[in-house]
Amino acid sequence: MSHLSYSAELSVAIEAARTAGVVMRTHRRRPKKINESNQHDIKLELDVRCQKLIMRILAKAFPNIPVLGEEGIDAASEGAAARWVVDPIDGTVNFAYGIPHAAVSIALQVHDTSGFSSAVGVVYDPFMDELWSAIRGKPARLNDRIIRVSTRSRVDEAIVSLGFAKSQESLEAVQADFADLTHRVRKLRIMGSAALALTYVADGRFDAYVEAGVRLWDIAAGGLIVECAGGEFWSRQLEGEHRYGLVASNGLLRKKLARRNSRKNVTGKP
Repeated sequence: MSHLSYSAELSVAIEAARTAGVVMRTHRRRPKKINESNQHDIKLELDVRCQKLIMRILAKAFPNIPVLGEEGIDAASEGAAARWVVDPIDGTVNFAYGIPHAAVSIALQVHDTSGFSSAVGVVYDPFMDELWSAIRGKPARLNDRIIRVSTRSRVDEAIVSLGFAKSQESLEAVQADFADLTHRVRKLRIMGSAALALTYVADGRFDAYVEAGVRLWDIAAGGLIVECAGGEFWSRQLEGEHRYGLVASNGLLRKKLARRNSRKNVTGKP
């Protein structure tokens, strides 16, 4: 696979994201079947349906590329030369409650000597009809318009998004981040979709996004989009399968915001 061929992968990822987005939009106000529920998370039948739909579209065009997804992982994805990383509905709890803040996230990752890195990223918000996309080495786009991260460098002018997962470690981390940042930044936001938080950093709506315990499928596409928009995406691998802590920013604020060190970039080199 060469950079010249990634336009085909991007086109198919966009098709898959938009197709799953139609399903999300159609079912926004309809009753939803819950497959699994706990204190801090919900799994819907529509999560599974949307991933299967996405996988069919991707497999038709690229039958030899396996999928690592929130709703099912192809074992071949760990040793493949390339893999799709899919979150069919990022922000499922929002979606289940009728809150129109959720997205489809699809990334193509390729394997090299340093491991997997994202080469293509697509995030689609079907409720706002906003589609962010990127190919590594090229500008990030929102609905085909080139986007850039913000230029704000002062913490007291920054809007920072926080996120948290259901683990105790993640809950404790976001509480510490909230206490640390709430009096230093202009505003904090907790909106419930990692993919959208990253794309909001990419187009300058947010200045940074901080989370501990997020999964790879939530961030593989959005992290690349941040980088291609001129920002920084830094993370560190945590215990557990495909779990990471991260700080994404416009590149001017990370050191001023981060409480943790030793972060590793998981989408690849900027």
